[in-house]
Amino acid sequence: MPEASALSDLPAVSPMHLRQPDMDALRPAFSTHKPRILILYGSLRTVSYSRFLAQEAARMLEYFGCEVRIFNPEGLPLPDAAPANDPKVQELREWSAWSEGQVWVSPERHGAMTGIMKAQIDWIPLSVGSVRPTQGKTLAVMQVSGGSQSFNAVSQLRILGRWMRMIAIPNQSSVAKAFQEFDADGRMKPSSYYDRVVDVCEELVKFTLLTRDASNYLTDRYSERKEEVEKLEQRVSLRSL
Repeated sequence: MPEASALSDLPAVSPMHLRQPDMDALRPAFSTHKPRILILYGSLRTVSYSRFLAQEAARMLEYFGCEVRIFNPEGLPLPDAAPANDPKVQELREWSAWSEGQVWVSPERHGAMTGIMKAQIDWIPLSVGSVRPTQGKTLAVMQVSGGSQSFNAVSQLRILGRWMRMIAIPNQSSVAKAFQEFDADGRMKPSSYYDRVVDVCEELVKFTLLTRDASNYLTDRYSERKEEVEKLEQRVSLRSL
């Protein structure tokens, strides 16, 4: 805990809720199970380059030792168009809870991510009671474009990931003229785009291994600790009336 003299220069700070970095908390016992990665993609087309890219990422992540699930968005209702107990919604939420890291792959349509991509993310709750289902999970973002290279979709996905309190890795992939980058079997051709996909997958695995066992500590916040204590004190005060 900082000295009182140092805290005197910080207005409206509650010393009892401050915590200095705990190096022991950053050296947890490493989990021995494979990193669990969920992949979402944003297209229902029969020939879907975002799905092909998702499958290519899955192969690479499995090579790096991950357990991977790819969610098929076909049949997922629009947000609020069905109850949360819809089987497809439950599958998405359960897989999201299972995951320790995620990959979001969207086509760019009209300069943005697709509605199919956004609908999947909208169905994943920001909080369930006091639990935040996506907080502390790692995230990699990718996009495919029909024309020249763009970063609109991945930039929007990053904003959503931050809003979902995820740890978005620095690297990302944007595949331009995607129809030229995959063969007739849906496999990605060797190229600098493919090399970047490998980079992103490798980085995601590293960040997941480094953070998954310390995510609770990494996302522990002063403001939330303070708020929780204040709520508890308020409940105790009301009970005493």
